[in-house]
Amino acid sequence: MRRDPDPYGGVWPVKVVVEADGGSRGNPGPAGYGAVVRDASNGELLAERSEGIGVATNNVAEYGGLIAGLQAAASLAADEVEVRMDSKLVVEQMSGRWKIKHPALQPLAAQARELVGKFSRVTFEWIPRERNKEADRLANEAMDAQAAHTSTPAKWTGAQGTPTRILLLRHGQTPLSVERRYSGRGEAPLTPLGEKQALGAATRLASMSIVDSSTPIISSPLGRAKQTAQAVADATGGTVTVHNGLTETDFGTWEGLTFAEAAERDPELHGRWIQDSSVQAPSGESFDEVHRRVRKVRDSLVEQHGGETVIVVSHVTPIKSLLRLGLDAGPSLLFRLHLDLASLSIVEFYPDGNASVRLVNDISHYQGLS
Repeated sequence: MRRDPDPYGGVWPVKVVVEADGGSRGNPGPAGYGAVVRDASNGELLAERSEGIGVATNNVAEYGGLIAGLQAAASLAADEVEVRMDSKLVVEQMSGRWKIKHPALQPLAAQARELVGKFSRVTFEWIPRERNKEADRLANEAMDAQAAHTSTPAKWTGAQGTPTRILLLRHGQTPLSVERRYSGRGEAPLTPLGEKQALGAATRLASMSIVDSSTPIISSPLGRAKQTAQAVADATGGTVTVHNGLTETDFGTWEGLTFAEAAERDPELHGRWIQDSSVQAPSGESFDEVHRRVRKVRDSLVEQHGGETVIVVSHVTPIKSLLRLGLDAGPSLLFRLHLDLASLSIVEFYPDGNASVRLVNDISHYQGLS
C-alpha cells in the first residue's frame, strides 16, 4: 500500500520523521508492518508503507517496518531522519547498545544499516505504543488484508487455526541426577556439565526462527530449572516468568533416594507406585495429581499465549504430562517415555482442541559434552 502526497510541489523537506511498527499474530504467525514518513517541521504526512509478509516473528516484522520507512525517506531525498518506534529491541540494536544475537535479524539489521548510510544523520528513539498508532494501524491493516486472501490450511489431522507451540526444555544435570536419585521439590544446582548443557540448549533455541526476544520463557520455580531458563533468556534476550504449576513431582520421603533405596525402604508401596499413577509417594504426590495441575498450566498457557510460541523449562514429569496431553495418551506413557537432561521436545495445541507432538527428547545441541 502506498500513498505519497506531494504538498511541496516536488521540493521535499531536509529532515523527516519515520514512525514504524510491525506485528505477528502468533509470533511466529501471519505478520505485517507499517511505516509513515512525516515532515519533521510540521508533521505533514509525506508517505505511507505497509505490507503483509507471510509468517514471521514480531521482531522480523518490526525490522520490516523500519526498512520500509527508511526506503520511503530515501525516495523523498531526505537528508536527516528521526526514527521513532515502540520496539525497544530494534531501537537499542540499531543504536548499537544491544547485540544482535538472533540469526534471522542479522541480515535485516545489515540492510537497515546500509539504508542509514544514505543519510547524513539518523537517530533512533523509543516511543510508547500509543504514540505510534498510525504505524501500528498500517501494520494491522496489512495483516488483515493478508488474512483475507489466505486461510489456515487444515493439517491431515483436521486441526484448524494457529496452534500454541510449546518448546519443552528439561533442566540440565545436577548432582542428584548424576547419582540417579529422586529429585523432586528439593533444591540442587546445576553441575558444570549441567551449565554447559543449558548453554547448548539456549544456543539452540536462540537460533530457531520461531524464537526471539519476545518469546515467553516460563520456568518451574525450582533453582535447577530457573538456572536453565536464565541461560535461555540470556541467549534470546527474553525474560523468565515462574509458574508454580511446572514444579516437579513431590516425592515426599523418597526425595534424595535412589530407585533401589526407595524400593528397599517401602517395597510394597514402591511396587504399586511404579505401576499405578494414582498412588501417592509417601507424604508426596501421585502422578495423577501432577497431571491435573499440569493440565491447568497447559490451559492457562493456551489462554494467555494463544497462537504464540512459548518456551517451558521444567522437569521430567511435567514435560511428560504435556506430551501426554498432546498425544492424548494414557498414564502408561509416564513409565515408557525417556527424557534426557536438557532435552528439547515440542508440542502444539490448536484452538479447536486438536494437538500435535512434533519433537521428543532431542539432545543434538549438547551431544559430546563432558
